[in-house]
Amino acid sequence: MNHSPGGRTIRINWFLVGIVSAAVIASILPARGAAVPVVDWAVNILVFLLFLLYGARLEPRETLEGLKHWRLHLTILGCTFVVFPLIGVGMRVLEPWAISPLLYLGLLWLCLVPSTVQSSINFTSIAHGNIPGAIVSATTSNLLGTFITPVLAFFLVSSSSGITISASSILDVLIQILLPFILGQLSRPLTSRLVVEHRKPLKFVDNGVILAVVYSAFSSGMREHIWSMTSIGQLGLTILICLALLALMLWFTWALGGWLRFNRADRIAIQFCGTKKSLATGLPMAAVLFTGQPIGLIVLPLMIFHMSQLIACGWIAGRYRDQWARQHPEDS
Repeated sequence: MNHSPGGRTIRINWFLVGIVSAAVIASILPARGAAVPVVDWAVNILVFLLFLLYGARLEPRETLEGLKHWRLHLTILGCTFVVFPLIGVGMRVLEPWAISPLLYLGLLWLCLVPSTVQSSINFTSIAHGNIPGAIVSATTSNLLGTFITPVLAFFLVSSSSGITISASSILDVLIQILLPFILGQLSRPLTSRLVVEHRKPLKFVDNGVILAVVYSAFSSGMREHIWSMTSIGQLGLTILICLALLALMLWFTWALGGWLRFNRADRIAIQFCGTKKSLATGLPMAAVLFTGQPIGLIVLPLMIFHMSQLIACGWIAGRYRDQWARQHPEDS
């Protein structure tokens, strides 16, 4: 944590620093030779643990209660699995004259993955939005994403890039992500108290798994010489596209909530859940679905978008919190 000249506190997001560091380390010291299967197996085990913990944390009664607000959840899911994919398909006009086929594939993949869970809930909470609605929507997005994302990829990726995704790859995704989640739910009689009491330390487990997956993906990319497959100009353009996509969806989700006459708390949940894209889910899925492809380059747009959304939504959540405090001085 540093202080600016004006006296305001500047918080360093160490998770973002970690993501960039993992990518840089993998670019300089990628896993090679005998280390490759060790890293691959370690990542598979860690991802399994991550979704096991997700399942153990989720209270089924909260989900059932929250599902009553079906208009809110359908709106958020529509943004995640309809609006985003349509934009992804539309961005095909940029390929190959503006961006390479692999970077376009990465942009399309970004548009297909489900929403984040933890950050969607955290930002909604900071902004005094509909927290139960955010919990249910973000979690439902991740659960449905284990089915919807591979199926969307099966049809859209195959038709737009020539890369074939097999049905067995979809089954592999379900085994790696959905199965541990179900086991986590079944384990709740034994683990629910443990995950609640150790909520803060377990957050480091979540972040650590993502950093390990980033290192593995970029190690794979370095072995496949990903940086020789693109240029600085195309990377810069990809960053601009990701920022423009984020800005567009932040505006659209807020405006959509107003058009559909949702209240302020619901509009906040729609904005923060409907614009997020999950690195924790998207990276492992990509590693399974795009076996044999340059994974590091394919997931690069998702990493850029993920880091950008954390920075932008953190700033927006702070503004909403300040607005709420001015309107409710007795509660602030």
